[in-house]
Amino acid sequence: MSSEYKDRSADIGEFIPQPDDGLIICRCEEITKGDIRKAVHQGMWTMTEVKRFIRPGMGLCQGQTCSKHVKAIIAKELNVPVSSLDDITPRPPVRPAEMQVLGNEVESNE
Repeated sequence: MSSEYKDRSADIGEFIPQPDDGLIICRCEEITKGDIRKAVHQGMWTMTEVKRFIRPGMGLCQGQTCSKHVKAIIAKELNVPVSSLDDITPRPPVRPAEMQVLGNEVESNE
């Protein structure tokens, strides 16, 4: 069962700060465990929603170092198995390109 189909009216309880909430989970975007937990308590119950809301997995590593931890935190807050959450859809990073590359033109040296 995907978390997208979980009953959104279910009460997951109020956000209660924990001593380790300052632990940085996503180093690229400097997102803490507390940031992720707060997002879940504000209604972001899927990996995609959390990614769009606070940006874990959108830095240079594209979630290679943090996505498993983010997923585990979300699952714990929702009290569901980690396997019930869908993965983040990977997206290639955007980089500037020269117009000649986009136009498939060959530069001549005449």
